[in-house]
Amino acid sequence: MDYNSNRKKMPLPEYGRNLQNMVDHVLTIEDRAERNRAARTIIDIMGNMYPYLRDINDFKHKLWDHIAIMSDFQLDIDYPYDPPKRETFNEPPKRIPYTTGAIKLRHYGKILESLVDKASAFESGEEKEILIKLLANHMKKSYLVWNKDTVDDEKIYQDLAILSRGHINRSDLSLTETKDILYRNRKKTTVAVRNQKKHRKHD
Repeated sequence: MDYNSNRKKMPLPEYGRNLQNMVDHVLTIEDRAERNRAARTIIDIMGNMYPYLRDINDFKHKLWDHIAIMSDFQLDIDYPYDPPKRETFNEPPKRIPYTTGAIKLRHYGKILESLVDKASAFESGEEKEILIKLLANHMKKSYLVWNKDTVDDEKIYQDLAILSRGHINRSDLSLTETKDILYRNRKKTTVAVRNQKKHRKHD
């Protein structure tokens, strides 16, 4: 028996063994013009395998890159694009530049801290009042994710002052009731669990 486990490992197994065999065969064709025709035929087959990807930018370019990879970069044809080089795939990935800096209150997150900074810089007026109230309510919701029992509004006011470096000192905001937030959170959890059960039944 000829098992796949005994065969050569495929660089791009998503195209299947038959297509890999076609690429391997093209490598044995001596006539360059015939090699070019065979490669274009394979590209058309590859494109037909994933028609829903045709709207992606540089779709054809990706296919030509794939045929180069499948040939182990040995296929000598007239590429319509610059083919990829083996060295490119041997380079280690570039490090992702993470932002540094301590977060004052981690349970609110860095994004909310930045939004509070923005709100602090707003000129006094209706827009600033609306933004502060929205942020305070969001802080209360975020707090209840970590502490699911209760939170005093006074605690939110204190944290808002800390995050704004003392620029926003409020104790008169009308925040959403804790019981209403907890009820909505429980309702969302119940709906999510119900949907998971439905999906499992259909699977």
